[in-house]
Amino acid sequence: MNNTMRAMLIASFALAFTACKKEEAAPVAEAQQALVAPDANDDAGWKKYLQAVAVQNMGNITNSPFLYYLSPESDPEFAAKYERQVESATQAVARGIQPGNMLAFGSSASSKMADMIQAVFKDVPADSMKNVRVVFIGKAADNARVQSIIQPTGAEYIFVEAK
Repeated sequence: MNNTMRAMLIASFALAFTACKKEEAAPVAEAQQALVAPDANDDAGWKKYLQAVAVQNMGNITNSPFLYYLSPESDPEFAAKYERQVESATQAVARGIQPGNMLAFGSSASSKMADMIQAVFKDVPADSMKNVRVVFIGKAADNARVQSIIQPTGAEYIFVEAK
């Protein structure tokens, strides 16, 4: 009788755990469909959007992602912020990105973000970023040139069209 009770208890825990997992899966699927890029000049909205897209593309990445964001081009300090981001990202990539990490780049200034990615990755040795994920959130017109600079590094490249 003791074994029967244990089996029943284990079965009830398994059933409860499975039910919880199914309930959690539904909101995640809804959240993935709900992501829409904010207006180009919505700085706060774009920051939240970048974070949400990064989380959505984590996959098997367990470390916190490195997020690189450019403010809207209408920002009077855009040029200075761009230069600081290029410097920051270049230094981080030059130090080396460990496998299991993710870099996410996104901005309403898609073309400038693509320029930044090209500047950051131009000296990265081939196959030095295996098992690293790089996510670019921007316009489809910029995808090919970003992909061409990321691909030789060996990193997994994911493009998310901001629309």
